[in-house]
Amino acid sequence: MVLSWGRVQRYEHDVRRLRAGRETAQIKAAFEGEASVLAHGLGRSYGDVALNDGGCLLVTPGMDQLISADWETGLVRASAGLSNEELLRVCVPKGWFLPVTPGTKFVTLGGAVANDVHGKNHHKKGSFGAHVTRIGLMRSDRGFLELSREENADLFALTLGGLGLTGIILWVELQLAPIQSAYVDVENIPCDSLSDFFRLSEESKDWDYTVMWVDCFATGDELGRGIFSRARPRSDGRLQVHSSKTVKWPVPTPGFALNRMSISAFNALYRARPGARYVGEQHYDPFFYPLDKILDWNLLYGSKGFFQHQSLLPPELGEAGIREMLHRIAQSGQGSFLAVLKVHGPETSPGVMSFCREGVSLALDFANKGASTLRLFSDLDAIVRNYGGRVYPAKDSRMSAEFFQEAYPEWTRLEAERDPKVSSSFWRRVTETGGNPIDD
Repeated sequence: MVLSWGRVQRYEHDVRRLRAGRETAQIKAAFEGEASVLAHGLGRSYGDVALNDGGCLLVTPGMDQLISADWETGLVRASAGLSNEELLRVCVPKGWFLPVTPGTKFVTLGGAVANDVHGKNHHKKGSFGAHVTRIGLMRSDRGFLELSREENADLFALTLGGLGLTGIILWVELQLAPIQSAYVDVENIPCDSLSDFFRLSEESKDWDYTVMWVDCFATGDELGRGIFSRARPRSDGRLQVHSSKTVKWPVPTPGFALNRMSISAFNALYRARPGARYVGEQHYDPFFYPLDKILDWNLLYGSKGFFQHQSLLPPELGEAGIREMLHRIAQSGQGSFLAVLKVHGPETSPGVMSFCREGVSLALDFANKGASTLRLFSDLDAIVRNYGGRVYPAKDSRMSAEFFQEAYPEWTRLEAERDPKVSSSFWRRVTETGGNPIDD
């Protein structure tokens, strides 16, 4: 049984763990079987995009080699199962950092490519795919292929953000970003309203990293209030890697503990904490990866699991659309602990199916309360569609096929180039009848 990170989907698989030096033979053997095949990294996809119900799951973290590295230029090539966490341990002391990083370092390079991940610097650096130079891909019908902007360019563009469906990624070549410190200068600014967020975002265009935590229970003139954070790299020569110390969330939180009162209390404490007005330096680890200190933090949402909904709206309609979404969430009484607003700049990734483009995104986590949560998500989807937006497949568990195909019209190109042996529960759900929808 393999679970999604949201712990809502849990499917039986034929699980095979790939090993460095043996992966090619293992992948070929999987291709020869009758079941469909899918690569699976560290399991941080919230929904079913990295699950393959009833099929073969090739688990990749054993493919963790740093194949080559030029520490003069920052160009590295590594196995697809190498995690960002492992790469940071090697590259930070040498004065290099990930050009784009999501909110956890516990993702593999293959997963970062498959979902074309983004971070707090999209307004300046685009998504992960903008910095990938070459990909090694194994297909069931064409064998091994090297992909780049010049070689097999169409397949390269479909693999970036292609949800792992164009074949099994063997290795990734990536251009790292130079740094002169492992620390960043940070400003955390209390934000009184959604309009304040857009004003601060405009004023902070020159800052490398921007993001805002949002209090979903705020209403009226305070709708969209939160803590706006911005940061830029320091140049003090300190290049310490992150600590390996973590704590483990022991058991799933009882469902009754997650209610409007408890989440409102958390939001009030979070806004009032001393760090809400912090100005100073911070190591990259707590700034980029605050939840990584807590292993299995997904248990916080209880035994029924949780859903995430991340949407992206066009820039000219972003404020109105986000305002409507926050109003609907406040009405529902189902607040989110981890509501995050970000501005996205013009997309520079060549990824055809990349989620990111210019606009504003809102990411939300909700405990699974069954039908009421699904109704809220349907309402949020309707708002996003009305404003010409889209939902992030890497975070999705229940988007309709109609909405997906409308938001990602290039899905037919990906289907045409999909490896005939590769499939996922997500892909079947959004492209075929008889997938695995979540029942009300």
